[in-house]
Amino acid sequence: MALLDINKLTKNFGGLVALNNFDLHLEQGALVGLIGPNGAGKTTVFNLLSGFYQPSGGEIIFDGKNLKGKHPHQITKMGMARTFQNIRLFGNLSVLDNVKIAYQSVVNYGLLPAFLRIPPFSRREEQIEKAALNFLEIFDLRKYAGEKARNLPYGEQRRLEITRALATNPRLLLLDEPAAGMNPQETHELLSLVRRIRDEFKLTIILIEHDMSLVMGLCERVLVLDYGSLIAEGSPKEIQQNPRVIEAYLGDEEVAVWEE
Repeated sequence: MALLDINKLTKNFGGLVALNNFDLHLEQGALVGLIGPNGAGKTTVFNLLSGFYQPSGGEIIFDGKNLKGKHPHQITKMGMARTFQNIRLFGNLSVLDNVKIAYQSVVNYGLLPAFLRIPPFSRREEQIEKAALNFLEIFDLRKYAGEKARNLPYGEQRRLEITRALATNPRLLLLDEPAAGMNPQETHELLSLVRRIRDEFKLTIILIEHDMSLVMGLCERVLVLDYGSLIAEGSPKEIQQNPRVIEAYLGDEEVAVWEE
């Protein structure tokens, strides 16, 4: 059974069809890129998967369970996490607290123990802090643990957002333009990071990205959306050579960049 089965997924906003009969089937461990021009429907796919939107038609089956009617926090508990195109950290909180927040879904003490700070609360908080510090260590962010998240360099904020998503213990990770705003060196480091987390954490990853060098250098399979419809799917090489993709989106100059 595939980890993710999307069948004829459709989203309408009034008379506008943002996504039209979109299909996607992912096995555990896949690393897939989703590309297309602005307004093609890419983020709509992520919003539907993560429960921010409800479909107008079709179905999403994740780990054998239908996501119809599920809310974002429920889907997170089921094992799906995402990042956003615009970084959504808690800027005034510390780096450590940003990661600790990701563990709220596994908190098993009630309001009274938290208010009175009795042993069940204290023990669980110690466990959460230890786990969060371990994640920061893994991704070379522990040195920033006490810093406010907003004070981190841009590339490190991106890394923190991914770290926080991983702390929810996902099986499927959705990365929405993780290289947006990054310089070439940061993008290169991101490419290595995504490969590393896929392999070390045994994740399945869907990546939305406009940096074609990153997509083609990282993803094993690429899907192309245009005006809400899937127009091509294949290996990076097949996508680079697809006439419909070149006509709709890429252009000869972009293909030349890929081939360098």
